[in-house]
Amino acid sequence: MQMFMTLYLDGDAFPNVLKAILFRAIERFALPTFVISNKRINIGKSKHITYIIVDVGVDEADQRIIEMVKEGDLIITADIPLADSVITKKAYALDHRGKLFSDDNIKYYLSMRNLMQEIRDNGMVTKGPSAFSRKDAHEFANQLNQFLIEQKQISRE
Repeated sequence: MQMFMTLYLDGDAFPNVLKAILFRAIERFALPTFVISNKRINIGKSKHITYIIVDVGVDEADQRIIEMVKEGDLIITADIPLADSVITKKAYALDHRGKLFSDDNIKYYLSMRNLMQEIRDNGMVTKGPSAFSRKDAHEFANQLNQFLIEQKQISRE
């Protein structure tokens, strides 16, 4: 079953524990996938996966994803500004903890990120995100599966 969408993985900070989950989804849905990073990472060997290593530098992987993404594609990233950019192009963004970013919520997440950055820039110490948990992996797997099933049904219509 060939899907009409392409999956892009912002690979630089992708949790190892999610690699097997993602690989199974790619194989199950025969999902054309680009893993884009500035260092070699491995999700698995598949005819559906293309690995692209970009130059080391700030936002090099993000820029490549933004250049390549098309309407209806899915990007997996924890980078909120990248999620905002791809949503502007009418693509979808899912973070590592199973949060699906959308037109309805991305501006909220972007403003919260920017507020926290401003607080840190002004010298206040903030705690970072909680450690990645088994619950986060479960949420990611569920959201990814639900999203892909819904998109498969839409593509049949």
